[in-house]
Amino acid sequence: MGVGADLFELLGEGSRVSSGESILDAHSRDLTYHPPHRPEAVVFPETTREVASVLAYADRERVPVVPFGAGTSLEGHTIPVRGGIVLDLSRLDAIVDVRPGDLQATVQAGVTRSALNAAAAGYGLQFPVDPGADATLGGMAATNASGTTTVRYGGMRAQVLGLEVVLAGGDVIRPGGRAVKSSAGYDLRSVFVGSEGTLGVITELTLRLYGIAEHTVAARAAFPDLGAACRAAVAMIGSGVMVTRVELLDAATIAAVNAYKDTAFAEAPSLFLEFAGTEAGVAGDLETTRELAEWEGCASFEHEIEQEARTRLWEARHHVAFAIAARTPGKQAMATDVAVPLSELPAAVAYARTRLDARRRDGAIVGHVGDGNFHVALMLDRDDAEDVADAKALNDELVEWALARGGTCTGEHGIGLGKIRYLEREHGDLLPYLRALKRAFDPNGILNPGKVLA
Repeated sequence: MGVGADLFELLGEGSRVSSGESILDAHSRDLTYHPPHRPEAVVFPETTREVASVLAYADRERVPVVPFGAGTSLEGHTIPVRGGIVLDLSRLDAIVDVRPGDLQATVQAGVTRSALNAAAAGYGLQFPVDPGADATLGGMAATNASGTTTVRYGGMRAQVLGLEVVLAGGDVIRPGGRAVKSSAGYDLRSVFVGSEGTLGVITELTLRLYGIAEHTVAARAAFPDLGAACRAAVAMIGSGVMVTRVELLDAATIAAVNAYKDTAFAEAPSLFLEFAGTEAGVAGDLETTRELAEWEGCASFEHEIEQEARTRLWEARHHVAFAIAARTPGKQAMATDVAVPLSELPAAVAYARTRLDARRRDGAIVGHVGDGNFHVALMLDRDDAEDVADAKALNDELVEWALARGGTCTGEHGIGLGKIRYLEREHGDLLPYLRALKRAFDPNGILNPGKVLA
């Protein structure tokens, strides 16, 4: 069934419920190659009660609902492939409470990570998960986002203590809480983190905060080849140094970044690194890391202490996707997302480079290699069926290689639309239980249909 006039009466027509073409278009796509699809309406709730009212209506009328944060997901999570309602949560943007004594904050789902960090900084605290984009915290929880700092702090699942979730029929539940540990029953909090909007709509989160280190240093190490850079990263993690970020950029990525950002980094496989702690501790970690890099033939090792220089380095890393896109205007992005056990990382990256070369594709390799997670960034013409098929075939090869060695098809981007068949390969024995869970929380199948489970 479609959206009826009573939806517009529910919250009031105008800015709260819109069917304007520009609004529909803005909520029809993500940043990647997945084809756009317009919803019938976009709703902008401002309270949990309003979210519950919309979901109760949608469940009664069998209208699909897709939760939407900032639209920065990479696997088509927010594309309303079956029309219906997009529930834009950006107006649920209140920082409910910052509790420095508990190292916690409670926020509504539409709060961005930068907004939380701005509020926490006054207490000498930070929220560390950094996926690159200034995503909403509700969206980050829904996709179990991670990023550059996961090697030290973990991803979203490790940061979420409690949730407020609206279920398909409009009921509100609150799994988890403010205690940092609990053995009380099944952990439904962890079930909703990473559920990609298919089990419920997250409206509020209680999150861990961390102290801001007194001393931070960023470093850049260039290597003779990808294998050397990967082996050095593995050695750094194994050595026990308190590294906060370990990011791999291959030579093609560095070249794209130099062109896009007007930087002058050595165009060689490189690790971008960060260390944080006491000044003495960071100095020791930096020296150990330099020695490990030199064992792998590191050609240059430079470090930065000043905030401005460190910001430039990480801005360059976070703008990699834009830099690669700038080389091929008019094309759309596709990124692989396998993660492997750390011991398999050098071979996995070498295999990816071999398959890129064999297919004669222009692709860049980047990754959070301290976690064994890397991406092959491809640009493709989504109107060219042969180009799309070849890119997907490359991803197939990488996933099969990773799964055969205990890895996963997605380290952080999630399943969404693009990886449903990979989930079936990775966890086929679990699918009946995953489908049963979906039916239990969303019996009429209105929540983000067509995602995660076919």
